[in-house]
Amino acid sequence: MAVETTGPLAGITVLEVGAFMAAPFATMQLADLGARVLKVENPTGGDPVRATGPFLDGESSPFVRLNRNKESVALDLKAPEGKEAFLRLVAHADVLVENLRPGAMRGLGFGYEALREVNPRIVYASASGWGQDGPLAALPGLDIMAQARGGLMSITGTPDGDPVKIGVPICDLVCAMYVALGVTAALKERDRSGEGQYLDVSLLESGVSFAIWEAGKYFATGEVGRPLGSAHQSTAPYQALKTADGYITAGAVTPKTWKGFCSALGLEELVDDERYATGSTRHAHRDTLIPAIEAVTTTRTTDDLVAALDAAGVPCAPIADYGQVFTDDHLNQRSYFWDAPHPTLGPVRQLGSPMRLSRTPARQDSAGPQLGSGTRAALEWAEIPPAEIDALIESGVAADPAHTSAPTPDAAPLPADDRPL
Repeated sequence: MAVETTGPLAGITVLEVGAFMAAPFATMQLADLGARVLKVENPTGGDPVRATGPFLDGESSPFVRLNRNKESVALDLKAPEGKEAFLRLVAHADVLVENLRPGAMRGLGFGYEALREVNPRIVYASASGWGQDGPLAALPGLDIMAQARGGLMSITGTPDGDPVKIGVPICDLVCAMYVALGVTAALKERDRSGEGQYLDVSLLESGVSFAIWEAGKYFATGEVGRPLGSAHQSTAPYQALKTADGYITAGAVTPKTWKGFCSALGLEELVDDERYATGSTRHAHRDTLIPAIEAVTTTRTTDDLVAALDAAGVPCAPIADYGQVFTDDHLNQRSYFWDAPHPTLGPVRQLGSPMRLSRTPARQDSAGPQLGSGTRAALEWAEIPPAEIDALIESGVAADPAHTSAPTPDAAPLPADDRPL
């Protein structure tokens, strides 16, 4: 049964064999852009995120947000009948995205070479901790390990402080974004060649790709970046500054904004100080510059400073917590947040898509699906006869909501060889 969607990727069908973050976040981007995403899950428990709290009437709050605009297909990929049904889905699909441990899909009989025989047009994307080959490939790799080995934790935090990871799982998330970008590029190339291809994206390389400033410094001078708190790597002032009641961030790095910054703070004497003539020299003399600035900013409130710097044309912003972010007037006026319908929870508040296309806007259809709620429709779309679908459901190889219990917080994890990354 065909499902009509809207958006620039309408007409594209994506199979997701994923869990936790990288593959699901990648396919969420594709779903937002109009692709039909069939999330293939184990009939028992499904994606482990379903068992991750907090819970709303038995449903995982993170899950219904991370898996919006998708359909859940509950199918046992280790059962012969489940394998055959999955291959029928592959034959009709455009894209497969997975983030199991390297080799796990091949072990199930679903490696790229095997699936290309079934569907030469398939675009097959794998997200993993370290990549599909190389000496680390077989090792488990989670976001924090990629942040560590990829250098991000070596520059995050304060000088001489303990190692600090970035507050969100940035390597998971940027890996997912590269997967989504690579998939769309491969689909575009397929329009010319008629053939699919394989895409290998790792958390490690995704994290290392962010090191633009650090690479520029190291490959030019051999200098290794170190943690600088909130400060920029090479110019100043560009950091958080303490105020009388909190913190602001400011970036006065051009001649015009530096003069405006000094004027707004009553520090005009700094403009003519040769130590602070350029962004680079100001950075070199941060040990005297920042205390001089904070001697003033700590006497003024955050709101007062933001108003003064805004009026002077200096880029600045207060540091907001997520309670403030999720109720932010600017975001609300831009209709960034939206409510997705869910069959048992009612409206579920969602983060919006940052991609604002003028003619084909991002979809705003549904919250994350109940386990197996799309099984029957997906198998019908794959041209499996109704009697065979009934048999798959009755045997437990497939499931729909009528035969599926709600997941519980202590649901069993995936077998070791199937765990993500």
